[in-house]
Amino acid sequence: MTDTVKGPASYFPSIEKKYGRPITEWKDLIRSSPLTKHMELVSWLKSEHGLGHGHANALVAHTLAENSGQ
Repeated sequence: MTDTVKGPASYFPSIEKKYGRPITEWKDLIRSSPLTKHMELVSWLKSEHGLGHGHANALVAHTLAENSGQ
């Protein structure tokens, strides 16, 4: 039996399918942005890259958690 993915990562398959880019590419984009605050990054992904709020929020939350070592 496989464990169900929970939290922000549970959105990753649908993000890749809908937007046609791998998660690593989105994370690299977030890390290369001069923006650092969660909601600034979410708004930027929505306005500049056409992501929906939930998808943008999941990517930012997961990436920032990785960067902070959590």
